[in-house]
Amino acid sequence: MTDTAASERVLAYHRRTKHQFDRYAAGPPGLDWNTQPDPFRRYEGAPVVEFPLLGDAPEPAYAELYVPGTVPPRPLGLASLAALFELAFGLSAWKRFGEDKWALRCNPSSGNLHPTEAYAVTAGCPGLDDGVHHYVSRDHLLERRCGFAAGTATLPPGLLLVGLSSVHWREAWKYGERAYRYCQHDVGHAIAALRYAAAVLGWRVHLLDAWGDADLAALLGLARDADYDDAEREHPDVLLQVDTGTANPQADSDALLAAAAAGRWLGRANALSGKHEWDWPVIEETAAACTKPRTAGSAETVEPRPALAPTACTLGAVELIRQRRSAQAFDGSTAISAADFFRLLDATLPRPDVTPWDAVDWAPRLHLLLFVHRVEGLPPGLYALPRRTEAEALLRAALSAEYAWERVAEAPAHLPLFRLLTADARKAVRTLSCHQDIASHGAFTLGMLAEFADELAQAPWRYRRLFWEAGMIGQMLYLEAEAAGLRGTGIGCFFDDPVHELLGIQGETLQSLYHFTVGGARVDARLQTLPPYGHLADRPSGPA
Repeated sequence: MTDTAASERVLAYHRRTKHQFDRYAAGPPGLDWNTQPDPFRRYEGAPVVEFPLLGDAPEPAYAELYVPGTVPPRPLGLASLAALFELAFGLSAWKRFGEDKWALRCNPSSGNLHPTEAYAVTAGCPGLDDGVHHYVSRDHLLERRCGFAAGTATLPPGLLLVGLSSVHWREAWKYGERAYRYCQHDVGHAIAALRYAAAVLGWRVHLLDAWGDADLAALLGLARDADYDDAEREHPDVLLQVDTGTANPQADSDALLAAAAAGRWLGRANALSGKHEWDWPVIEETAAACTKPRTAGSAETVEPRPALAPTACTLGAVELIRQRRSAQAFDGSTAISAADFFRLLDATLPRPDVTPWDAVDWAPRLHLLLFVHRVEGLPPGLYALPRRTEAEALLRAALSAEYAWERVAEAPAHLPLFRLLTADARKAVRTLSCHQDIASHGAFTLGMLAEFADELAQAPWRYRRLFWEAGMIGQMLYLEAEAAGLRGTGIGCFFDDPVHELLGIQGETLQSLYHFTVGGARVDARLQTLPPYGHLADRPSGPA
């Protein structure tokens, strides 16, 4: 398939999966609880290494994660690797209501369905055999999928790789054809979650975007047909390099692939559902169209900005990461201070060497459209934040000519926040967000407008990358909302083209990919909260 044909297929998928006022994207008529996917993948027969749990050792403050060089790097070992995976992909709590019980995790997920699987690729890590290991969050352990023969794979000292994949069925079971979008959001959530977890340990993360999907599938064992049988397949998404402070060079991709090809593979994937009542072929067709080949990788320049204003949050980083939740309802009255609002928006702007944006090498392609309801000192209305300087002209040209584009004088001078319209936008954003009260009851709601047509014209696989960027923004907003004493939640259900029509956007130069809202959460007292690893009470714990 040519890039042109693949881009046309991706564009057709995007159009097909838009929600409209008169119809929703194709999905199941109801939830078939008998086929609900198992949220935990296991590779039966693979040797396991149990991780120690992260104890109550001293931790850096959340504020320190944004100041380069503040947190001294921990040495790489089993305990520190365990802490990385626990804080990035591990459980944060269990919830119980009556006889029902379900897990929450540190990395957010659409519908708490968690399509993302995580892998560690190690060579020379103390306490762990060289090879490819699958992480099981429920039991906080690694399954060794592939053992490298001695001397066949090398990584620079202090370096490890983390691979991410998606089980599309987990999202499709509930959301039907739109699920592919949500899987890509969740990859972005996971990238940012890994970057924050690494920052707690004083480590750095870098996305290896030169890798192709076929190479990643070979490295992680996802192309091994015999290991899946009737089990749902995983789609390769991304490979990330974690530098623990002693390595600078990147891993030798050819050597790693050779080691994986010659290694000893163990384990067979469990089936997540006994059957699929509904299947959505367009998801796998679109995934095929979005297949990424090997590329030269990105090397775009991040524009300089003043240091991020310090947060008033005094919580420890581990405490804040663990307490992150997706709000289910807002109180409709809580406001956010202007200082916290500006800080939160400023944190979405990439800076060199600052979490989480130093994990990627591309300049922002998503920009924020804000429905302000209750921000102290700001009138309610519609606001815009271009996240790249030259994107201001693009937004001005694409949005309605009737908007005022008044610079918000109260904002820091370097924060390009513009007031488009002063109005009560609560009813409008509620309607646009699939009639959900949560969009109008918070302090503000935002949409993420992507530079869509240009990215898709360059390469069809960039469609995925736009959603990754949206997910990274989402995870950052989740943590910043908690730091401000509030709560956030992503909104994947919105009426796509009506959003564009409200803004005056014509064609597909810009497209809204993800909505998010922040406010004062209403907590359901009927739900019981249980510790994440109470079922592993005998597991040792201690400092990373």
